[in-house]
Amino acid sequence: MKAIITDAGFASRYLPITKTIPKAMIPIGAKPVMQLCVEECVEAGIDEIIIVATPNTKAKEIYDDYFHSKAENVKALLEKQGKTERFEPVEKVLNFPNIIVIEQDPSLPYGNGSPIVSAKDYVKDDEAFVVLYSDDLILGNSDVKTLIETYRAHPEAKAVIAAQEMPESVWNKYGMIALKENGTLSHIVEKPKTPDLSPSNLTSYGRYLLTPEVFDYLVPSNTGLDGELWTVDAITRLAEHGDVIVARSQGHWITTGDPKNYFLAHLEYVLRETDYADDVRKIVYNNDKEDK
Repeated sequence: MKAIITDAGFASRYLPITKTIPKAMIPIGAKPVMQLCVEECVEAGIDEIIIVATPNTKAKEIYDDYFHSKAENVKALLEKQGKTERFEPVEKVLNFPNIIVIEQDPSLPYGNGSPIVSAKDYVKDDEAFVVLYSDDLILGNSDVKTLIETYRAHPEAKAVIAAQEMPESVWNKYGMIALKENGTLSHIVEKPKTPDLSPSNLTSYGRYLLTPEVFDYLVPSNTGLDGELWTVDAITRLAEHGDVIVARSQGHWITTGDPKNYFLAHLEYVLRETDYADDVRKIVYNNDKEDK
């Protein structure tokens, strides 16, 4: 199994920091967002990961350095200081499965499907592959693992997509899933303007297991809304020719797509995953009491 992790946009909502580093290198806790996506793949047994970076930037160089540089100077200094345990997180990164960093093909149209097309040569001969949008993080159980397990139970499927129930107040911000009578995907309604236009309370987000047939529909000429190349458009076409399984997430999906949601995601991660969570709770609780 292989995975494609996409981070091929300019992240203009995060300027000025994203003029220097790719958005997925912004930290959540002590790890960049991209590493958390990689770890989700590793937990699921993925053995090759293709990171698709923004073209004509330093993003590829930064990712290559982070995942491949041995940082011998840092290691030597820590050994000299008797602090070798601080290098252990670096060793973990260097021991990840094969990570290949490529740039998105700049000739492709704008859209979240273009990074996947850019990685086509790395996955086209595989039975299936996983796609992760690095905007989306999963806390708890790995969605990638759920996708793979679901596909193994339904090897005839054209694709498997992750889904999570969301409250009505945010249906207008996401792609909402319409199901066929047999419970598989019918189509996805992008950002319904009113709740009555949403076909369900199930939201689709950036975790997919795709078969190579997706490349029959994920082509530059098949642009959709706003002239963009959309992954969900290709997945909907797959659903016209076979079953696309909708797998409920066994974890908790959070998005880092904009500064507000990034902060909330960071806070939730700290409260769930770190040994200083109680200190943060005290600050939040005390501030809340003062406001009242």
